[in-house]
Amino acid sequence: MNTKGALWRKGAKDGLPIAFGYLAVAFSFGILAVKAGITSVEAALISLINLTSAGQFAGLTLIAASAHLVEIAVTQLIINSRYFLMSAALSQKIDTQTSLVHRMIMAFGITDEVFGLSISINGKLSPFYTYGVMSVAIPGWTLGTFLGAYSGDVLPANVVSALSIALYGMLLAVIIPPAKGNNILTVLILLSMIASFFFSVIPGLKSISSGVKIIVLTFVIAGTAAYLFPIKGDVANE
Repeated sequence: MNTKGALWRKGAKDGLPIAFGYLAVAFSFGILAVKAGITSVEAALISLINLTSAGQFAGLTLIAASAHLVEIAVTQLIINSRYFLMSAALSQKIDTQTSLVHRMIMAFGITDEVFGLSISINGKLSPFYTYGVMSVAIPGWTLGTFLGAYSGDVLPANVVSALSIALYGMLLAVIIPPAKGNNILTVLILLSMIASFFFSVIPGLKSISSGVKIIVLTFVIAGTAAYLFPIKGDVANE
């Protein structure tokens, strides 16, 4: 049986690619934060307590525009609503005896990439595995923000632009391995990409925020798949 320490170490090892990816991607946020009048320490603190790239970039735009606090809060709620769904999904994989404290800490550290690793674990998910992923992912995102804010201005513009692509590479690394040998999952991923594309080009739909778009697509595509192709048996026995 895996010990808590072994599970944490496995999570930390699996999370290293995410940490390095975050380190690069967060550079962009750090650079923009300084340009918006936020200090490097304040930018790093934002990354430490928020852990959401889309939410942070949107919040930064509103801060620069001197938006009202209520407007900023509502925007963050909408953009980050997808994490409700991710947390709900993970709650089905953890042991029912898991304490509320563990559940709350796990929920705090959930990002798209951390969720992708955690949900792909066979059987029941231990909080300590997710803690291991978080223990490298969060510092990677925070440090990247600080370094970007502190020294980003000295980097060429084309380098800064290239760093932002790293996030897409991480997402592909998360979704491709589980899709191998699983035709249903492969089709769902392709359908998600196609639907997301249509949401970005169809008038009326393209004005919907990224957070709401993700929620709608998740409910429709994942809900339909769960109904048509239910997973039989306890996931712990897979």
